[in-house]
Amino acid sequence: MRRPPIPTPRSLAGLVTLGLLVLTGCGTQTGGSGADVAAGNRIIRAQQVMQLTQVHETTGMTLLEGPTFDEDGTLLVVDVTAPAGEPKVLRVDVRKKTSHAVHTDDRGAYTSAQFSPRDGRIYLSDFAHGDIVSLAADGSDPRIFFSGEVDGARMNPDDLAFDREGNLYVSDSRGLSEGEAEGRVVRIDHEGKVATVLADDLAAPNGISFDTGYRGLWFSELTQNRISYLLLDGKGAVASRHTAIRVDGGIAQTDSIAVDADGNLYQGLHGRPAMAVYSENGERLATVEVPARAADGLQSATNVAITPGGTKAYMTVSGPAGGYLYVFNALAEGIRQSNGG
Repeated sequence: MRRPPIPTPRSLAGLVTLGLLVLTGCGTQTGGSGADVAAGNRIIRAQQVMQLTQVHETTGMTLLEGPTFDEDGTLLVVDVTAPAGEPKVLRVDVRKKTSHAVHTDDRGAYTSAQFSPRDGRIYLSDFAHGDIVSLAADGSDPRIFFSGEVDGARMNPDDLAFDREGNLYVSDSRGLSEGEAEGRVVRIDHEGKVATVLADDLAAPNGISFDTGYRGLWFSELTQNRISYLLLDGKGAVASRHTAIRVDGGIAQTDSIAVDADGNLYQGLHGRPAMAVYSENGERLATVEVPARAADGLQSATNVAITPGGTKAYMTVSGPAGGYLYVFNALAEGIRQSNGG
């Protein structure tokens, strides 16, 4: 049976508009120190760990996102396009190469996952309905943490980041389906009661992560292939904002962002099974790639989780061939900013 292609972000947003709940809504390094070098750019070859999902017959797609480690070191991921009844959050044993369902429902289209430093619960962004949902660490006790409009408009929340106090920062991809720069960065207080727009008029913001010192936020704009930096004043308000990195993605677009202990940015790509790695000063350090022999049928490397205190990095990769987990050696150790979002 011919499998349909993975959706573009805009077509994903179109499914939300149409109300299709199914998804209605968005290794090791080869050769060690002898890794390939092309045009001064280090190439890191990720290696396949396992296939996690197949294309869902109901939705015609699969899209893995939001890898995050729990406090026991077990990896969780979300399947954005999983239909009702099939696993929307999965727990993965990377050593045994097995997985099992943590959560499913008949509504959500979850594009990210992260554990809160305040209550230890899993927080999910529901792109389709504009909600932030939380679960107990074992996947039980689902709750709506935040719902409703922000400054008169409902969100399309994509990725998440927490500050040290447990306040939540959201990339809102509002305007994606219309091709309009109506996206926002939104701060939600740790009680889920007060939502504040920190930046607006953005071109489909996607990835979001704090820097290592929690001084500011990195966020990507998918339809402009750029990464911006939002400096905060220490009280949750914006001190300044500027374009930090322009990503030469070719056919690919900027997806999620993770930050390691050295402050390096891992920029996921939608449209190519690869990630671009930059220093905090904007220098292109490396490209993480799926081996060419395995790349057929894989069209995105959305996100990565780096083992806390270690350098083993697990990357979510998807396409018409299915949803996969790949592993590579990160350039520095994993921290909270490289664990979910």
